[in-house]
Amino acid sequence: MRSIKQIKNLKGKTVLLRVDFNVPIKGGKVEDDFRIIKALPTINFLIKKGAKIILITHLGKDGTASLQPVIKRFFAISKIAPGKVTFFENIRKFPGEMKNDPALAKKLSALGDIYVNDAFSVSHREHTSVVALPKYLPSYAGFQLEEEVENLSHAFKKTKHPFLFILGGAKFSTKMPLLKKYLKLADYVFVGGALANDFLKAKGYDVGKSLVGEDSYGIRELLKNKKLILPVDFVKKDGAIIDIGKNSIKDLESYIKKAKFILWNGPLGRYEDGGAEATKKILKLVAGSKAETIIGGGDTVALISKMNPPAGGEKKFSFVSTGGGATLDFLANGTLPGIKAQG
Repeated sequence: MRSIKQIKNLKGKTVLLRVDFNVPIKGGKVEDDFRIIKALPTINFLIKKGAKIILITHLGKDGTASLQPVIKRFFAISKIAPGKVTFFENIRKFPGEMKNDPALAKKLSALGDIYVNDAFSVSHREHTSVVALPKYLPSYAGFQLEEEVENLSHAFKKTKHPFLFILGGAKFSTKMPLLKKYLKLADYVFVGGALANDFLKAKGYDVGKSLVGEDSYGIRELLKNKKLILPVDFVKKDGAIIDIGKNSIKDLESYIKKAKFILWNGPLGRYEDGGAEATKKILKLVAGSKAETIIGGGDTVALISKMNPPAGGEKKFSFVSTGGGATLDFLANGTLPGIKAQG
């Protein structure tokens, strides 16, 4: 990837900047502006160099959502004069966006001189504004995209040991490649969240109404791996497991204390159903660790924003990824379609 620092002259140029401001909105207001804040260093750099910026983002899945709450929040926190930054329409309003349509890419390219991708969290999508558009303009990576690649690469390059990988959440089918890869790379792999239910079921435990996958995924073979650590107790609600228990937290704490590198993706319980306690406690333990700590996954990041300083907060971790699916894909494959398109 070529960095925006390599652009020789930005004065008077119009930059099409792909960001991911697909943020949660409630009652017409932005609930979490983490992704917006993360894009500001790139935006401020481009403005300082004399560029005008057209921000391209999506909001929601179908493109019908208004960008107005996002625009309002952006100008409130950035203190940037509106003339220097304008917002393009919700890009998913155009049917060609999700089809990686060259015709839409050509039309977009006519609006600017340079393309910059600073949307790591959507770079796993083969969409027009991520993959097709860079073919029609000189293309560069923004600071957040560079930071994501640099920091997440520590999971498979220049890794410190002992290396603890904590994997939670659901969607076993998407996380299976990750689990198999890091059972080879890490020293310890703790599996929590709904993913742990599949392992327990394979071991013969009655998981009641708990969420489980529809396939076996070769779990029995994985159970033989000595690096695999599973919860030993749980919190149940209405016959379903919603969180890991106190003894499991203690177990995990012992691994956190001896780890020099901790990578974590996905919550350890169903926090929307009251199963957030273990995740919050483990976040505090990881935040207080002397290890290099990398947190990825939208749901885990959402809980970080609710932590109270000095026990937590984003700055207590070495790096917090803006990605959900993109983080998973990058960790599994070492690249993404949006990164390849920069070449």
